[in-house]
Amino acid sequence: MAEDLQKQNQINIELSEEVAEGEYANLAMIAHSSSEFVIDFIRLMPGLPKAKVKSRIVITPEHAKRLLAALADNVKKFESSFGEIKQSQDTPSFPMNFGGTVGEA
Repeated sequence: MAEDLQKQNQINIELSEEVAEGEYANLAMIAHSSSEFVIDFIRLMPGLPKAKVKSRIVITPEHAKRLLAALADNVKKFESSFGEIKQSQDTPSFPMNFGGTVGEA
């Protein structure tokens, strides 16, 4: 019976070759409204005046909180295996505003 319930709760996830290759991003800009979070993953190249949004993900506040917890858990596991992740004090300053509350990651 437990096995039947487990099979019922399984999700079949498809990953295309194109998506599996991934996109490199070295900046994330986050905006939110009362009903959604918008996360733009950006590739910023040194010396270039423009940065390109490589992917935009829109999620619900509940999923944003789940993502936060999953990232925190994975960073903790990573650091226990490979040591503390060093953070640079150099924070890039951008005149980007999406018209709402904005955070950087």
